This record gives sequence, structure tokens and C-alpha cells, in this order.
Amino acid sequence: MISTIQQAEFENRFPFIKQCSPAFVASFYSKAQYAELPAASSICDEGQHCAQLAMVLDGVGRVYKLSTSGREVTLYRINAGESCVLTASCIMNGDSFPAMAVTETIVKAVLISPANVVDWFCQEPQWQQFVFRLLSHRLSDIISVVEEVAFKRIDVRLAEQFARALANGDSVLDKTHAELAADVGSSREVISRILRDFSERGLISTHRGRIEIHDQSALIELAKH
Repeated sequence: MISTIQQAEFENRFPFIKQCSPAFVASFYSKAQYAELPAASSICDEGQHCAQLAMVLDGVGRVYKLSTSGREVTLYRINAGESCVLTASCIMNGDSFPAMAVTETIVKAVLISPANVVDWFCQEPQWQQFVFRLLSHRLSDIISVVEEVAFKRIDVRLAEQFARALANGDSVLDKTHAELAADVGSSREVISRILRDFSERGLISTHRGRIEIHDQSALIELAKH
């Protein structure tokens, strides 16, 4: 069961609950569990069965694939007001988790058991729509990642990361070369080489765990290629 304060926070992040039947809402809040996970902790490993569906109230989680060589590819991030499509899919199909999931920050979430995820899908139309929207939205994200990794140059994908940061009003990225490599599906060595080239061209400057963007227009133009 979650507290009244947590219920209010949940309704703010997941407004669909306000459209649900009173019986479902009562059942939901009585069976849901609140959890707070520390940063850099494992949520689920590849091959494990999902123990719950986490609906994030605050913080960021990351879902990624890990190759046998140790190379990471970020599939998507889970922010406040979102949940994990792979977890939902695995619960609905009874499959094991096909990726890795970790917290990037402290994560506050409401946890739903697999049995309730399935039962409510058959009982409450609004819950069913929430799951369908989750599947539709996140699967399109994953397809975009596959297209980028398969068809776009790494320097262009890296420029896209900077362009997204600029669009959010950030001209400084607090990320390591390894983290950027995971985001664009490359190796740390390749990313370091491209960042060095960007730096020599005056587009950015790099520091330990931090990258400052200097030539915004050039990076945005490169991201369009």
C-alpha cells in the first residue's frame, strides 16, 4: 500500500489513474508498493524474470544491451511519468528480461506485481490503454536506436546527443566517454577519437567527465546529416 502523499504524486505523474473506475483505483493503491532505489543500482539483469513493473515517480533509469565483448548500447531511458516497455512485455508474455536495466540517479517508483499487471489488463480499460501506449511509444524508440546504430555515422550520432542537450538548454554534458559510447552504440576508444577531433575543430572542449559545447550551430548542422 502507498501513502496518501505518494498517491497524489502518482496521480500527477500518471494522470490516467484519474479516469479509472473507483474499484480499480482502490485495488491499485492497496496492492501497489512504493520503493526508492539508490543511483547506480541494478534493476534487472538479462535473462532474469521481472519481479515487478516499476512506474517511475522521480529519477532516471537506463535500459541497455551488453555484447559479449562488453560493448553497451543504450536502448532507452525511463524518466518520471514513464515505465519500462520490456518489463511490461516480458510480464505479459512470461518471458525473461532481454536486456539490462540500472538506475542512473536515485529512483522513486511505484511497483506493481506481475500478477496484478496481467489481471488489471483484463479488468480495467484505462490500465489496458496505458500498457498499449507504453508498448507503442517505447517500441518506436527502440526501432529508432536500431536505425541509428545501423545506418548513421558515429560522429553524426554523437552530434545528435549534443543537439538534444542544446535543445534542453544544456551547453555542458556531465558524461564520460564510456557513457557517450553506450548512448550511441560505439566503443569508448572511437568516441574519444571523435571527441578529440571535435575539440581540435573548436566545436567542444573536454574535461574529466564533462564536455562543454562551443560551436552550437556546427554541431546542430552535423546532427542533420
